[in-house]
Amino acid sequence: MARKWLWRLAGVLVLGAGTFFTLAPRIAENGQNAVTPHAPWPVSPEAAALHARLFVGDWHSDALLWGRSLLMRSTRGHVDLPRLRAGHVALQVFTTVTKSPAGQNYEQNSASARDNITALMIAEARPPQTWFSLMARGLDQAARLNATAAKAPEQLTVIRTRADLDALVAARAAGAETVGGLLGAEGGHVLEGRIENLGRLYDAGFRLMGLTHFFDNELGGSLHGEDNAGLTPFGREVVAEMVARHMVIDLAHASPQMARDVLAMPGTRPIVSHTGIHGTCPTKRNFPDELMQAIVAKGGVVGIGFWDEAVCDATPAGIAKSITAAVALLGEDHVSLGSDFDGAVTTDLDSSELAAITQALMDTGMSEAVIAKVMGRNMLRYLRETLPG
Repeated sequence: MARKWLWRLAGVLVLGAGTFFTLAPRIAENGQNAVTPHAPWPVSPEAAALHARLFVGDWHSDALLWGRSLLMRSTRGHVDLPRLRAGHVALQVFTTVTKSPAGQNYEQNSASARDNITALMIAEARPPQTWFSLMARGLDQAARLNATAAKAPEQLTVIRTRADLDALVAARAAGAETVGGLLGAEGGHVLEGRIENLGRLYDAGFRLMGLTHFFDNELGGSLHGEDNAGLTPFGREVVAEMVARHMVIDLAHASPQMARDVLAMPGTRPIVSHTGIHGTCPTKRNFPDELMQAIVAKGGVVGIGFWDEAVCDATPAGIAKSITAAVALLGEDHVSLGSDFDGAVTTDLDSSELAAITQALMDTGMSEAVIAKVMGRNMLRYLRETLPG
């Protein structure tokens, strides 16, 4: 009798564990990456035709964090390969999130706060090493993207070099719908304070890294940290190594002083992957306008986000307003898309609906040539000039 009850208890525990591992990630993502309910955004035949001719690229998605198969169209979140194809996206940066402080906010966060990602790694049944190591988390997310590309090369190719990028452009010009995925890390804390780990990321396919995320780390101060510090000596070492490896330096969550320190270093050409224009949306999330101008003066580009704290109006028309303000401030050659899809933000559209942005830009009177630059050509040019050969 006792043995029977033990077997029943074991069955209940297994069932409970299965339910937890199945439902907990779904519940977490549904609460973090919502799309505001809306009727289909109007897209004219003219806008649809223009959108179909564009090379569309986006600088920032955190889809790898959430454990969904990118090969399947999901009702959760914002990004997967079927929705990217529906949105005519040619190039998508997939960033790896490895740490997120409890109570995360745009004003001030402590690096010692309880980490939210640990619980998510356990709930998603990720490899045990990811429960304890930030580096393991980054490499695990990268491995998932690389495995997806190996399984479905006609759907996804990982971009590591200029030659890879040129091959993607040629394939799409010939009618392929293959999406190029570029790997990035959201925050230099993934290095765990060891410069040799940058080489491990590079070998895994990473070609972009944000220096900080929502808290200060070994490289320096975050825009949302505690001391607004600039680059540390280790941060300078990392930046110099990224320049030498032809990796993209992302200042999206850097403190203003860290951004200035990076700009002062030789050979740097940083981007801001997902942000807004402070003069149009004056939130803590957005750099002062003059700092944005200094970034593009060194040849950088700025990706305009799709969520309220970046643009103060997340509708397609609101996003287009921020894009036109960015073009006026920074020039038509330095503005691109930086959605922050799947980055724990609520948006008014997902990656299948990007033609609505093209329509909204047409509605502002922007020329087709400038729309083409903003929607992807500026990103493509920058990567052709920056990635390793």
